[in-house]
Amino acid sequence: MGKKVIIVGGVAGGASTAARLRRLDESFEIILFERDEYISFANCGLPYYIGETIKERQNLLVQTPESMHARFNIDVRIHSEVIGIDVDKNTVKVKSKSKGIYEENYDYLVLSPGAKAIKPDIEGINSSKIFTLRNISDTDKIKTMVDKKGLNNAVVIGGGYVGIEMAENLKERGLRVTLVEAAPHILSPFDSDIVVTAEKELVENGIDLLLGDGVKSFKETEHNIEVTLNSNKKIAADLVILAIGVTPDTDFIKDSGIKLGAKGHILVDNKMKTSVENIYAVGDAIEVVDFVNKQNTAIPLAGPANKQGRIAANNIAGLNSIYKGTQGTSIIKIFSLTAASTGNNERTLKRLNISYKFITIHTVSHASYYPDALPLTLKLIFNNEGKILGAQAIGYDGVDKRIDVIATAIRFGGSVSDLTELELCYAPPFSSAKDPVNMAGFVAENVLSEKMKVVTPEEYINYNKENTILLDVRSDIEFSNGHIEGALNIPVDNLRERLEELDQNKEIIEYCQVGLRGYVASRILSQNGFNVKNITGGYKSVSNLGIVPKITDERNNNSDKIVVDQDTQVVKRE
Repeated sequence: MGKKVIIVGGVAGGASTAARLRRLDESFEIILFERDEYISFANCGLPYYIGETIKERQNLLVQTPESMHARFNIDVRIHSEVIGIDVDKNTVKVKSKSKGIYEENYDYLVLSPGAKAIKPDIEGINSSKIFTLRNISDTDKIKTMVDKKGLNNAVVIGGGYVGIEMAENLKERGLRVTLVEAAPHILSPFDSDIVVTAEKELVENGIDLLLGDGVKSFKETEHNIEVTLNSNKKIAADLVILAIGVTPDTDFIKDSGIKLGAKGHILVDNKMKTSVENIYAVGDAIEVVDFVNKQNTAIPLAGPANKQGRIAANNIAGLNSIYKGTQGTSIIKIFSLTAASTGNNERTLKRLNISYKFITIHTVSHASYYPDALPLTLKLIFNNEGKILGAQAIGYDGVDKRIDVIATAIRFGGSVSDLTELELCYAPPFSSAKDPVNMAGFVAENVLSEKMKVVTPEEYINYNKENTILLDVRSDIEFSNGHIEGALNIPVDNLRERLEELDQNKEIIEYCQVGLRGYVASRILSQNGFNVKNITGGYKSVSNLGIVPKITDERNNNSDKIVVDQDTQVVKRE
């Protein structure tokens, strides 16, 4: 028998380490300890099983102890919790359901303990009507509760990925759902200008959305549970899902001598090695390097955990593999919408004082003349040299492939100019001859070369407007359906013959619906001696932020008003 490897924890990181290690070397003795019953399950699928999109519970189980042993000759010990590590003696202390407490020695140790749901010290939080969702056992408890007749109301605390997915799936099961988020917006990987669309989708699908309000206390009553918020608003519910984030499950490591970060994450190098020789760590419990900004952070995602497990196994087996960092590429379904992001958002870059620029394009998922061309918004963030720092997209179709392409460009150190050169597959049902990724590159390139000076919607709000003219270059009918207050309307197609209406001594801030006609207008104006800036993302981005007056009720009720978006040629009923 060869070297002995102990792996603590299964699921993505631990199970992938075990399988890769066996494929590399038949001689290793491999023991995998799992505290729970299930060693490898599809934790990202759990909300969809509760919502009954995934019908069969068995489909969530990726590997069983029996299948892992049969295929990979791995000694899997479930109901076995590792409660201590002696790094000097190379042993772990195990608390087993069947064997009691015992020690096991190792040559190599891989830590994959994952993370546990955060449960803050709030009055009433230990109620039996409050659930968290991390594993199969949690899932079974929630689904049993939801399956009961007479269940009407649910409160989800937390607007992250799990919170949103649970809100949607509970709604699909017929419950009235209230989603509570303490921050001003849901889904922290996204900036507010993108995420407002997701919030609107939740509300339109019947979710009661409460933003900027945290939980003060819980109180169990005879029939339900009462949630009191910081605003003193009270909500009655039959069950509560607590989804406010996770914390590394590393208490058993704290006295071992293995170095931990400020929040309890295991510190590793780029080979997944901890501060102690022959001990590796992977998955949600570790600190990783942010691929874009190179700072240490924690990004609990399944894809990176699987890659880290493979890299740890490679290094134990003598292959020289390194992990180059996590981009945080992620995606979420929000009823009919899809939102995806990669790299850093504005909030992260501001916090780290990294300078950046961004552009937003509002386009459609494929050729506008082919049926079902659906709205797609793409935001691209880049630095002054044109290097891509991040991207976010939201829409109904084709969101994933655009973010995947940009995520690939980031991984290879790509620039906005690289995006303009990408040759992406095109036919009318799938894309446009100029794919949205290409278009984002073109717009960003124009900004960097100063062929177009831009102002963001947020910058416009705070802009010194004293010596400016606000110009709306959309059609008359678009203007009459709603515009930014104080704007002068000159459609772009009439702009050349109406230049005398504009004062060359004033700065022109102009906009169209989504930015394309605004670019054309800015080129006309700048080449005729005007100082001009285009509002990036146009009227759509400005209106998404809620800073324009709503159309009057009379217009809202005019169901016969049909408008063609002149940039995308999509026909909309106003």
